[in-house]
Amino acid sequence: MYSARDYGREDMEQLSESDRAELISGKLYMLSAPGRLHQYFVSELLFEIKSYIRKKKGKCEVYVSPFDVRLFGDDSTIVQPDLLVVCNRDILTEKGCSGVPDWVIEIVSKGSSSHDYVRKLMLYQKAGVREYWIVDPFQEVVTVFNFEDPQKSCEYAYTEPVPSGVLEGLTVRFGEVAEGYK
Repeated sequence: MYSARDYGREDMEQLSESDRAELISGKLYMLSAPGRLHQYFVSELLFEIKSYIRKKKGKCEVYVSPFDVRLFGDDSTIVQPDLLVVCNRDILTEKGCSGVPDWVIEIVSKGSSSHDYVRKLMLYQKAGVREYWIVDPFQEVVTVFNFEDPQKSCEYAYTEPVPSGVLEGLTVRFGEVAEGYK
């Protein structure tokens, strides 16, 4: 998944557009192409979040991977979250995002669980992401980390509505989302 030598932005730029990778503290993590279930959840969540923002005439924007996020505003860490919501448009650039998204959602793939549950969890918390969701379609749970108010952090079954801590009033019903996957 990663190599032993330190890498930098130049190495990321030399990858082809079809290569998916993340740079975390000088380590390059190659990402495999996501499967159909993963992409199904990404597209459904994108639609739901984008529709909610438009309906409420919100100022936040939602993006999906591949979309480079320079979490610390430099080239030390460049990640590609599955979905991210940015409410401060000043951090958006032509190449992605240079700063901390408000909300990040990762969909677990069979080979990515430790990357999402450990490495990225610590990284997003350190960077100052307000809220981080890990959607696990295999276990049918959503783990919500609300870094602003840890008491609102919780694990939800797909049968339970999951409220957003960033977009007030938005609730995602993963059971309904999952029903559409055949």
